[in-house]
Amino acid sequence: MATMKEKTAYLKGLADGLAYDRETNEGKLIAALIDLVDALAEKVDDLDRDVEELNDYAEELDEDLGDVEEYLAGADDDDECDGDCDNCDLDCDCNDETYEVECPKCGETICFDDTVDAADMTCPACGAKLNEEEK
Repeated sequence: MATMKEKTAYLKGLADGLAYDRETNEGKLIAALIDLVDALAEKVDDLDRDVEELNDYAEELDEDLGDVEEYLAGADDDDECDGDCDNCDLDCDCNDETYEVECPKCGETICFDDTVDAADMTCPACGAKLNEEEK
């Protein structure tokens, strides 16, 4: 694919082939427009190079971030509470004043603390609305 600068050089060649008079008003206009197109083409080519460089850099950052996420996710796998408060051996909030509710629709046991209003809760497994009296 030709760069903008190469396309401008072709345009200049076409204009020179016409042998237009650069001293007439029309000739001056054509010469000025070609100079403008040349300057714009140079700037666009510079911007294209910059964008390509930044895209490469962003891809490298994305790969590095993926590696960091994998590392952190792997390190924390054993330290996360699975939400099963009866079998939770970890020192987490699940063991501090928690309640268990069984979803009336799917039977999933849901663990929550007293900061959550059970009347407004929905089951994370099936989306069914839970009621206060089921606490």
